[in-house]
Amino acid sequence: MGDYLRIQEMLKEGESYAGLILGKNGEPDYHLVLLADTVSDISWPAAREWALEQDGELPTRRELALLFANQREGFDRVWYWSSEQHDTRPQLVWGQNFASGIQTVYGRPFRGHARAVRRVDGG
Repeated sequence: MGDYLRIQEMLKEGESYAGLILGKNGEPDYHLVLLADTVSDISWPAAREWALEQDGELPTRRELALLFANQREGFDRVWYWSSEQHDTRPQLVWGQNFASGIQTVYGRPFRGHARAVRRVDGG
């Protein structure tokens, strides 16, 4: 409960706590914070730049799944960009549909939606 209260105190206006991401392959656990703003009709390269301007990053696929589970009401029921390119086809980028929960890939020029996140050390 202490980490949760610590994170709540660190939230800026409009931000919300999304939950804990468990570390994999020796990586540490961390807390995920959803930033306040959203952007639509944006290509992946522009979405990445926008997220940095918000002092955040685009979420990973795992983070998008957590956001769908815990923060779905904070998203329009549309498709959102992730930070992850397809492993064998780097011209494609993963994203999450917040209507169905399905993750799929689109080309970088596709005009999607984006939300930014920040990560807080789990320790």
